[in-house]
Amino acid sequence: MSVRSLDRTTPPHILTLVMAAATAAVAMNVFLPSLPGMAEYFEADYGIVQLAVSLYLVATAILQLGIGPASDRFGRRPVMLASFAIFIASTFAATYAPTIEIFLVCRVLQAFAAAGMVLSRAIVRDTVGTDEAASRIGYITMGMTVAPMIGPLIGGFLDELYGWQATFHLMLAFGVLAFAVVWLDLGETNHSRSASMSSQLRNYPELFRSRRFWGYAATAAFTSGAFFAFLGGGPFVATVQLNLSPSQYGMYFVLITFGYMLGNFISGRFSRVVGIHPMMLAGNLVSAVGMALSIGLFAAGLYHPLALFGPTFFVGIGNGVTLPNATAGIVSVRPHLAGTASGLGGALQIGGGAVLSVVAGALLAPGSGPYPLLFVMFFSSIAGVLATLYVIHVARKMESL
Repeated sequence: MSVRSLDRTTPPHILTLVMAAATAAVAMNVFLPSLPGMAEYFEADYGIVQLAVSLYLVATAILQLGIGPASDRFGRRPVMLASFAIFIASTFAATYAPTIEIFLVCRVLQAFAAAGMVLSRAIVRDTVGTDEAASRIGYITMGMTVAPMIGPLIGGFLDELYGWQATFHLMLAFGVLAFAVVWLDLGETNHSRSASMSSQLRNYPELFRSRRFWGYAATAAFTSGAFFAFLGGGPFVATVQLNLSPSQYGMYFVLITFGYMLGNFISGRFSRVVGIHPMMLAGNLVSAVGMALSIGLFAAGLYHPLALFGPTFFVGIGNGVTLPNATAGIVSVRPHLAGTASGLGGALQIGGGAVLSVVAGALLAPGSGPYPLLFVMFFSSIAGVLATLYVIHVARKMESL
């Protein structure tokens, strides 16, 4: 079926999927430079305020378990629109939260923005095959990184000029715009809906029995885990140990997101030619080398922001190369369960990232130096390499049968 812009009778334009997927990413990182200031505003420990990242990740992981099957049952369009409406309402409420507890509840509800990520992947798989899906997901992710790439930079300046609430005003505006675009352009692509939610949820064991699914999901979890650990611990290292201001943190953060965009471009350009397994392996190796470089620079006494942010550029590239291919593998193991697989795989990916984000934040202290964060990121990347090798092993065994 041909695609026509702003036509609800055809599949959505790729730019619509970019905006939908970007909403969750904007909500994730645009306010990161404000975390230390928010701790002062709410008179709470940094570890408590950092839960705004960790709880968002946990909620995103859990919600994906329902969003995917719901879209297989009711359709991609209604589920995405309902989820975005909840995101808009909770973002408005978070802006005026009087206590840290209420604010964190609002952050949990903001995780409904995950529908944009989950369903954009399922929509792609509804319309194309595995290798083409990896390419398109790569291009979608590359496009969606533009907003979060400049988000922390803009968020840092907004925080210094108007306070942390201004970053949530920006989230709110982005969410309203995304809702409008989805409403006008997202045509339904799920034309083989399941009979009921209960029957759809009963399909989980079919995915659980697939060793390839677990391999792809583990690869995605460990790969993104390095990035999420940085989200949890990076602001502390940058502001407390490297003495960066919020706006300076935002400027340096551009390096990792630019690397992520470049990695997704590479994925979109070469996945169809090279194949998803070599791309996954190469991406994880690049991430591991980047973190080894950062550890070496700090060990040599180079306590400079570029010793942290420069090597994370390679972590961004590695994530951008690996994740579209791992995601394409996740949703292609059982094509008739694309939505369910996308939700479950995304839940495992984000859940693993949330754990590593909490670990990184908990291990950091004023006297610890950056090493707890760097080693968490390094070992997460190495685990991604091992998970990819497992997938390759399983795939070769299946081919030999």
